Amino acid sequence: MGELIPNWLLQRSYLTPNRTALVFNGQTWTFQELKDTVHNLAMKVAGYSVTQHSRVAILVKNRPSTVFLIHALQMIGAEIVFLNSRLTASELSYQIKDSETTVLFYDHDFDSSVKDLEKLCSQLKTCSIENLTMSEKYSVNIRNEFNLDEICSIMYTSGTTGKPKGVLQTYGNHWWSSTGSSLNLGLQANDAWLCTVPIFHISGLSILMRSVIYGIPVFLMEEFNEKQANSLLQSGKITIMSVVTVILNRMLTVLKDETYHENFRCMLIGGGPAPLPLLEKCALKKIPVFQTYGMTETSSQIVTLSPEDSFVKLGSAGKPLFPAQIKIVRTDGTEANARETGEISLKGPNITPGYLNRKQSFHDGWFLTGDLGYLDEDGFLYVQDRRSDLIISGGENVYPAEIEAVLMAHDAVDEAGVTGISDSTWGQVAYAFIVGQNVSEEELLQFCQARLASYKIPKRIIQVKELPRNASNKLVRDKLRLLIEGRE
Repeated sequence: MGELIPNWLLQRSYLTPNRTALVFNGQTWTFQELKDTVHNLAMKVAGYSVTQHSRVAILVKNRPSTVFLIHALQMIGAEIVFLNSRLTASELSYQIKDSETTVLFYDHDFDSSVKDLEKLCSQLKTCSIENLTMSEKYSVNIRNEFNLDEICSIMYTSGTTGKPKGVLQTYGNHWWSSTGSSLNLGLQANDAWLCTVPIFHISGLSILMRSVIYGIPVFLMEEFNEKQANSLLQSGKITIMSVVTVILNRMLTVLKDETYHENFRCMLIGGGPAPLPLLEKCALKKIPVFQTYGMTETSSQIVTLSPEDSFVKLGSAGKPLFPAQIKIVRTDGTEANARETGEISLKGPNITPGYLNRKQSFHDGWFLTGDLGYLDEDGFLYVQDRRSDLIISGGENVYPAEIEAVLMAHDAVDEAGVTGISDSTWGQVAYAFIVGQNVSEEELLQFCQARLASYKIPKRIIQVKELPRNASNKLVRDKLRLLIEGRE
């Protein structure tokens, strides 16, 4: 039996009922209004045989109705399976069956996908959120407390190395993720978090969890819009925002010579190290960038680099949050020395207890991430790459992220992606793909030659209109080779 803690939304609405909880397109809800709306919805959800420990999937957009539904399912104690709306019905059906989900609630935008899904999952009970809001109310057992060991949410990893795995996230994982973040970033009376990342991704869900735990508002955007995001950051209403490099680049391009309000204090950037030109632009505009490292399995960020260290520790993800620990291990399981590459291993209360129906990635209590990196002499983490993305060329290890960082340091390059292509001589060679201004391949190769060892220099650098990205705007490297096939 895990430790019990008050139901977050009930406790928050009791402590600070009149504080703003949610803002969407100019409409606002206080925590009291949020609680009342959620309680009303929970009684309607109960009519679909949803009880404690029921496994319920949601296929949704970033809308207030999604926020209400998540809290309603938590009030009942259901385990929420978050579905990626960019997946096909076939991909979704695998996750539904693997998780043994019984009920699916969805936004009407996905009617077509759900019809296909119903054919593949005949036992699945489905209901649009629009129909749910018009349903009858039933008596419901509202949970006044959460057990920190109980499963709160299940999110499937992208599955780049095989079938996607369902990551189990407990109430304790979310609680300690929020706690660790606040110990690192601090908490201010005027704090407000802008959420443009998908709620079905851990970066989005973690913002909602922090809102009720901290008692701060979430400004929710259905789809990312750089002009709207910049306007909010200039208004003084927003203090924190979570982004990836491509999103921040788009914001800065539109921002031009302007900057943000002095209230804005934290730009959390994940999905890989921020390139030097981007950091320099932000420094000139006094935009505080906090580089992070985290994953679905760690319930959001677990390592963070403060702005004051951004240039001193260029390329580093930082140090672990207070409740977490980190070490680098060699292939034989022993701990690596400073600056020695190995597998990044983590320990902490925000780390998943394991995968659904899968072998667990733990050794002596340490979570093995599958990511490669090293710690410097001061304990700062440098993430080099996914083990699965590693290119072995002529027996040498080549890290795509290192080449991407070099390419993105060129003024003409906005985005870069690198993958390994089979080669009869070297086994594999690096191919690079860039998005940006017109620039010759020869110029970029010369740029790389001055900054990379010869075996790391890409065999080809190809300019494309866009790079393949997932719902959280992270680069999907295993799809890059499809860009070559499309040119042949």
